[in-house]
Amino acid sequence: MNRERSFAPLINPQSHTLILGSLPGAESLRRQQYYAHPQNAFWRVVYAVFGGSPDEDYALRCQFILSNNLALWDVCGSAERVGSADSKIARIEPNDIAGLLSGCANIRRIVLNGRKAEKEYRRFFGSLSVPAVYAPSTSPAFAALPFGDKLAAWRDALRYIRLRNLKPLD
Repeated sequence: MNRERSFAPLINPQSHTLILGSLPGAESLRRQQYYAHPQNAFWRVVYAVFGGSPDEDYALRCQFILSNNLALWDVCGSAERVGSADSKIARIEPNDIAGLLSGCANIRRIVLNGRKAEKEYRRFFGSLSVPAVYAPSTSPAFAALPFGDKLAAWRDALRYIRLRNLKPLD
């Protein structure tokens, strides 16, 4: 089994919503980019929530995330895994999410991308005070839910941000 490591967080001082995945897949690791697999719906979903289409250039995608006050990271700092399936993740060492949050006072909500991210977040960080909500996995491995349903769920998870309304988050 290979020991894989997540990327550094993509965040700036204005970020108020942290999106957490589980661990980058093989294609993301190869390209050193968040959500690099062409069938992963993450970029299409997030851009659609804000009324756009994904940029081809990864640097512009990162700029898009930050300009919308979002941040990206993973629950798993490192883990063993064969392939890209979340079900194959083992021996997890979590990222220091509590440390990140203590240094980023504007983070007011966490969106968990998929059940594995949710499960491991709750296991390692369930006592954190920042509200965390589940959103269906954008991974191509989660094909049971059609794109439109994923988009609707993500719109709901990001509803305050989409409206650019910083009301208290539930």
